[in-house]
Formats: sequence, C-alpha cells, structure tokens
Amino acid sequence: MAEFAIAVIGESVCSAETAALAEEVGRRLAQAGVIVVCGGLGGVMEAACRGAKAAGGRTVGILPGDRASDANPYIDVAIVTGMGEARNVLVVKSAAAAIAIGGRYGTLSEIALALKLGKPVIGIQSWQLATAAGPDSGMVPAETAAEAVELALALARR
Repeated sequence: MAEFAIAVIGESVCSAETAALAEEVGRRLAQAGVIVVCGGLGGVMEAACRGAKAAGGRTVGILPGDRASDANPYIDVAIVTGMGEARNVLVVKSAAAAIAIGGRYGTLSEIALALKLGKPVIGIQSWQLATAAGPDSGMVPAETAAEAVELALALARR
C-alpha cells in the first residue's frame, strides 16, 4: 500500500514529448509505491496515469465535472466534484507534493495553490516563477523524470 499521493499536474492537451515525460513520471511514482493523483482528464494527466498503471500503480482523478465517465481510462478512483477549475485545490490538497509538467494557466493555479499550502512543487519544462523583486525559488526545477520523482519523494517525506 502506498504511503501517500503525489499530484501530477499539467495541460490537458500536450505534445508527444510532454506525454512521454509524464508517462515516465507516472511509472516511476508507481514503482516507488506512491499513488498518482491528478485532475483525471487527458494530456499530462492521462499520460501520467497510463505510466502508473503500466507499473501496477494506483491512480485517483479529481474531476471538474459531474460525470465519472469523463475520467481518462487509467483512473482507478474517479472523484466527481462538479467544481470546474476550483477542483484544483482538491488535487493539490490530496497530495504530499506535486510535479508540474509543462502546463498552462490551470497548471499555474495548481502550482500557486500547492505553494500557498506549503506543498513542495517540482517543475519539469514548466512555469518559471518570479515576483517584482526577482525570481521566486518556490518551485524546484528538475531536468528529467527521474530527478523530478526523486525530489518529490524526498521533499514529500520531510
């Protein structure tokens, strides 16, 4: 049984390169015995869940709409919220850490929520954060899926 969950966040429509990265992240998380939690739809979310399932892992999708049938086919537990984008807070609250892969504004909102809640966020080819004072070091950058998972696991266990 998994110790905790790690959120994988990213855009719902992504390139093949980004999908491959997300799939590797999901696989590595499952191999570490961690539950993958996400928004439950396509793109990065689906690819991460596909990787987790291929490695025998468990997945949770926290859906924005009213139908469990909207979940991608790799979701084990579909949580229907009817909350739209507001469900993003549930995604990050459900996880010990988050890995952001690519992303658009929905991903940015999840990054901000996670950091506000004190959750570690690791970014791969994702947003670069800055304030008027300069770069913000809240999100930890990673170059590879292996590095991102290693960092997420270490920071989540603190």
